[in-house]
Amino acid sequence: MTSAPMFAVVGHPNKGKSSVVATLSQNDAIAIALEPGTTRTRQAYPLKVDGRTLYTLVDTPGFQRPRRVLQWLQAHSLSASDHPDTVRAFVTQHQGDGRFVDECELLAPILDGAGIIYVVDGSVPYSPEHEAEMTILRWTGRPSLALINSIGPDDHSDTWQAALGQFFQVVRKFDAVRAPFDQHLSLLKAFGQLEPDWERPLEHATRLLAEQRRQRQRHAARLIADALEELMSHQETRSLTLNQVTSLSDESLADTLRERWYERQRQREQTLRLRIEHLYQHQQIQRQEAELEWASDHDLFSEDTRKHWAVSRKYLATAGFGAGAVGGAGIDAVTLGSSLGTGALVGGIIGAAGSYFYGDRLVLPALSIGPLKDGLKTARFGPVQDAQFGYVVLGRAVDHWWHVSHRNHAGRDLLELEPADHHWLATLDKTSRRAIQRALDRCRKQKPLNHAQREDLIAAIEHSMAAYSDWRLNRA
Repeated sequence: MTSAPMFAVVGHPNKGKSSVVATLSQNDAIAIALEPGTTRTRQAYPLKVDGRTLYTLVDTPGFQRPRRVLQWLQAHSLSASDHPDTVRAFVTQHQGDGRFVDECELLAPILDGAGIIYVVDGSVPYSPEHEAEMTILRWTGRPSLALINSIGPDDHSDTWQAALGQFFQVVRKFDAVRAPFDQHLSLLKAFGQLEPDWERPLEHATRLLAEQRRQRQRHAARLIADALEELMSHQETRSLTLNQVTSLSDESLADTLRERWYERQRQREQTLRLRIEHLYQHQQIQRQEAELEWASDHDLFSEDTRKHWAVSRKYLATAGFGAGAVGGAGIDAVTLGSSLGTGALVGGIIGAAGSYFYGDRLVLPALSIGPLKDGLKTARFGPVQDAQFGYVVLGRAVDHWWHVSHRNHAGRDLLELEPADHHWLATLDKTSRRAIQRALDRCRKQKPLNHAQREDLIAAIEHSMAAYSDWRLNRA
């Protein structure tokens, strides 16, 4: 059986090699820095699916003295036929030589059979100084392609394309931070065409990766369904003696249970965020936590804010119940161009002061105290009775999923949330709308979903993901 292909990612220092490795190996733990020389020794990063290695990326140091290396090679070569052996002789002779540590490190995996991915920065002008590097790589005789990974705002890719085409069999533009998933698969297919022994394993790899992506979306929908059910049905309780019932005011007891309820909701959304990120092998995502504000233009119930996640009367009517059932308005307050605000779900969505957009009163979780039983009474706060709350949770979750699923592992920026100009769920089919609304109604009545209802909800959330993806595509 053919072993999994290996690719050495090489080039000049600080031109995006580690970013390419991070993205193509789905590993966001790889160090990426602006300082040259961050990578000093070669490091292998296998990409595995179900425990099987599909291919391995080798991150390497950058070339330091390519002209001197090329001078040595030219001085010790008799003809083109001995070029690969001459490169091997150079590495053998200069192992441990401090002058050529980086060159020996980057050439070693190539001599061991790796294909070559040569990375350049297309935002800087082409310079003939790179020709020594490209000539050395061509001497190895290994299959190779070049990636133009523009780091800065300028674009010199045309001149790079012309120059690289003289040395490499395939030249592609590839933004390691923003390239869509299809471009990842395209690179694998291109390498399969360069090396016959890799054609079948790389075709298999592209199929597995495409299937993995579909399975991840299905799993993400299930995680969102679990969280939605818990958040909608959650209730805080406290057992009280008769003395406590008489000594505590309803207001103070409600405040205590309300804060516990809010904090539990925040924690549950945070758990969902982490599970989605880990599902897509993102372990290092940083989020900017935004404080909720309840005044002036940023009030939770201001028209500018609530339109982003709450749905309209018309939508709710088509989801299976009339306008009179609309209970309140829950809007993500963290839509001020900051972040997904993972830890700040709905701290005041139910209890914040303000006016209700669709009706003339708020439907809040209420404090209730049950009858005396075994010398104790039970105080309860929740579950939420506002169906809009569920759409806020769903909208935030799907938005977060989209950002994570489209985020390359080279990305190091904070996740940011962009406000919507209209509600993307408007394109959702009626069957999915009704499945979501039925689930929300059962959860707020604390009626568990049966297997069929849960599967309907998961399928509806998947359709919501597709609707959101289409909306993002159309507004791009």
